[in-house]
Amino acid sequence: MKLTSLFLGTLATLLCLEGKAQTVSFKTEYMGSSGYYYLPPGDKPKEKIGNAKGSAMVYQGSLNIPLSMKLNNNKRPTAWGIGFGGAYVSLKNKNFTESMVSEIMNIQLGIYHLRPLNDKWSMKASLGMGIFAPSTDFSKISFKNVLGSGGVVFIRHLKPNLDIGGGVSINSSLGYPMIFPAVYVNWKLKGKFDVNLELVEGLEVSAGYGFSDMFKLSYAIEMNGQAALLKEDGKDVIFSHQYIVTGFRPEVKFGKSGLSMTGMAGLNLYRPASYSDRTLKGVFASDNDYYFSVSPYISLGLKMKFKQ
Repeated sequence: MKLTSLFLGTLATLLCLEGKAQTVSFKTEYMGSSGYYYLPPGDKPKEKIGNAKGSAMVYQGSLNIPLSMKLNNNKRPTAWGIGFGGAYVSLKNKNFTESMVSEIMNIQLGIYHLRPLNDKWSMKASLGMGIFAPSTDFSKISFKNVLGSGGVVFIRHLKPNLDIGGGVSINSSLGYPMIFPAVYVNWKLKGKFDVNLELVEGLEVSAGYGFSDMFKLSYAIEMNGQAALLKEDGKDVIFSHQYIVTGFRPEVKFGKSGLSMTGMAGLNLYRPASYSDRTLKGVFASDNDYYFSVSPYISLGLKMKFKQ
């Protein structure tokens, strides 16, 4: 399974936030130690890479600040805002005979715009830039670690609880501007029992039950990832770290304060981590599917939403 192209294709949409309220969020994730494997092209069986293994700790946060917003008669917003996001990954790799990235720092800043086009369509656009580095030492960061991005997505409001859309994202991940497809899906079934499907900022699928206004328990599948731009053996490469996790996710809301806390306990199902040449051929190559196998997963997050 190759996820690098999907990650690059949706990178520009990470800054394209909803723009409904000012929000601050923080999340920390732990993926337990597991073996490192290579999946050859074709029908060949997977191969374990010696005694190599690794775990990961991820810290990430975001800040969304609407600069202006007004609602139309359908309560759909026209909004301008600023989005800021950051992530730090500590990779605890052991018994590797070749070099592996041990930490990743991603910092992104962008401006977004959201507006309804008519009763059935809306448009989301974003423009931003970020630092994608294999180190937290700013003295080692150069222009090679900086990536520009932008995107436009047109959203069709099929039903009150179902939006789908598509568009394009542009980023400089290959050293020059490239266009990738962007996909938007947001489906919600609300009530005591609710179901959510979101392909907006990563992938999230969940089904939950609200025991009260303050507590809900869901079963969820999430996909996320980070990347670092660097040189390896004299070549410009991308190191991508992605993961698909699943488990039970409790959520606690603290009254009407806007503060909520979520956690998840379950499994990391699939965690690709490998280098790709920073070329179009390298991004879509089929011979670099290296990944960490199934391992325990746990996360804890806080979100604060400020009323406008």
